[in-house]
Amino acid sequence: MKDKQRRPWLSVVVGGESLVSQAGGTLLVETARGSGLARELSSWLGRWRRPFAVHDPGKITLDLAVAVALGGDAACDMAVLRAEAGVFGLVASDPTVSRLIATLAEDSDGALAVISAARATARERVWNRAGAPTQDWQVVIDLDATLLTAHSSGPQAPCRAERSADRAP
Repeated sequence: MKDKQRRPWLSVVVGGESLVSQAGGTLLVETARGSGLARELSSWLGRWRRPFAVHDPGKITLDLAVAVALGGDAACDMAVLRAEAGVFGLVASDPTVSRLIATLAEDSDGALAVISAARATARERVWNRAGAPTQDWQVVIDLDATLLTAHSSGPQAPCRAERSADRAP
């Protein structure tokens, strides 16, 4: 099955009424697809796929990573992706995600090894095509985080402000 069948192809339409509230997640998904990471995760995690399973363990793992990158901190936060099926495709249910996590936890060393191998393969592919990001012959990875706050006069506003303080970089 091709990646495009699992995740819809995206296009930009000027003047439309729809809104993609998780555009950063879209960028992550397309980067994973373009780099080959999505395909590698599906391949390497295939041995944990149950017979007749609808959901691919690689896609579930990638969806979980995207949900965390979008601010989630629990498996149930994949509901954000599930709500944007036109963007993220079919997203596994919470029980399916929990079953996969439990299955991978039974062989955590093996699961972490194959996820690392999938990442390494995709990274090598990208660096072979574009070159490693080097500066003075050292690989440079530039990380940046910015905490954005928005004013809200709702009843939970003070609670949000207090919680944001512990999430600052």
